[in-house]
Amino acid sequence: MGAMSVRPPASQAPEASEPSEAVHRSGFACFVGRPNAGKSTLTNALVGQKVAITSNRPQTTRHTVRGIVHRPDAQLVLVDTPGLHKPRTLLGERLNDVVRTTWAEVDVIGFCLPANEKIGPGDRFIAKELAGIKKTPKVAVVTKTDLVDSKALAEQLIAIDQLGKELGFEWAEIVPVSAVGDKQVQLLADLLVPLLPEGPTLYPEGDLTDEPEQVMVAELIREAALEGVRDELPHSIAVVVEEMLPREDRPADKPLLDIHANLFIERPSQKGIVIGPKGKRLKEVGIKSRKQIEALLGTPVFLDLHVKVAKDWQRDPKQLRRLGF
Repeated sequence: MGAMSVRPPASQAPEASEPSEAVHRSGFACFVGRPNAGKSTLTNALVGQKVAITSNRPQTTRHTVRGIVHRPDAQLVLVDTPGLHKPRTLLGERLNDVVRTTWAEVDVIGFCLPANEKIGPGDRFIAKELAGIKKTPKVAVVTKTDLVDSKALAEQLIAIDQLGKELGFEWAEIVPVSAVGDKQVQLLADLLVPLLPEGPTLYPEGDLTDEPEQVMVAELIREAALEGVRDELPHSIAVVVEEMLPREDRPADKPLLDIHANLFIERPSQKGIVIGPKGKRLKEVGIKSRKQIEALLGTPVFLDLHVKVAKDWQRDPKQLRRLGF
């Protein structure tokens, strides 16, 4: 990944008298941290628009969602990996493989540690893995600083500095941020940019993510479906968008997009939870996600949702493949 910088020989270098062209940098950064450390919220704050799904349920980001930060001097592409954790299921193992592959391919890694929680075994587990990735610069991002006072924050910063020393590596930066209060988020971008290689823009100006639209739509539906049933169904919901088609016979100025999606759960007993009494919950999921999908795609949408049972999908390789993992 690390691009070698090729500089022109002195004879071709621009004359000192003319203003030299500003260097443009572009590259990939990923945020890591145990589940619920604030990675998705931070991605959204940096990009300035909702691209990664956020839910206060750990383990909800499954796809590598890339948020793109466009700046005059740089383009920072954020790769959001699932939280690294000790796997209990086949899905868990696949997620961890995704994480390690991603780490090996980015230009800078931001390790998110919440300011309001002491460094725990989960954080050490990740820091140890990071220590093994020698070449990539690592930035410690202290998230959720709005939840602590300055004394607690200072103690956390010292503890994080120590953690690096214990494991034999130096943090490129340690940055406290609050994505919710929008504190220091831009500073974080300013510190990440110099760690990227020089290079042209990688994505067109308007792009916020290169995630296929169908996947983003599925994520929005899944997020709405998890709202309110977190305790009963932590992550046994998978959403597959079967098709997205423009409705025929519509006048050009009144387009309508038909979206047919299936919500898969693991057991028949979970069906009632998702659908709710008299279908009320499923209807709410439809209304909520439709608004978000319309905002994302910029077009009116007709959303058709069905709940289906895919027995024990988290443990079944065939089902995992069918559901896109």
